[in-house]
Amino acid sequence: MIEPIFDSSDISIIRGEPKKYTHLSKGSGKEVYIHFCNHCGTKLFLTFERFTDVVGVYGGTFDDTNWFDISSENSKHIFLGVGRRGTVIPPGVNTFTEHATENDGTPIVPEVFHLPYIIGQA
Repeated sequence: MIEPIFDSSDISIIRGEPKKYTHLSKGSGKEVYIHFCNHCGTKLFLTFERFTDVVGVYGGTFDDTNWFDISSENSKHIFLGVGRRGTVIPPGVNTFTEHATENDGTPIVPEVFHLPYIIGQA
């Protein structure tokens, strides 16, 4: 799933009012808020109890899903420990078995693969 993260001050709802589902993260114990279309149920964006200053927008909701570049400098792969088998992780990208930070905000050291890595293959 592609989920660009934006500062919450850069995001505004210009039409409609999404519904919100509250999910309790098993990893952090904090609430994750999934905002979705009130009419069709499409997931639109995420907000977080843990990270109040950011909004994660579901990449598939953009009219042009290619308007932002994904590179090793601006992206990371999280939750590889529960990733779908067969998912290919490109080389040079910061990866994390679970979260990228501890609950107190301390960064976790990423693992970086030098060749493509396939989840579920040794």
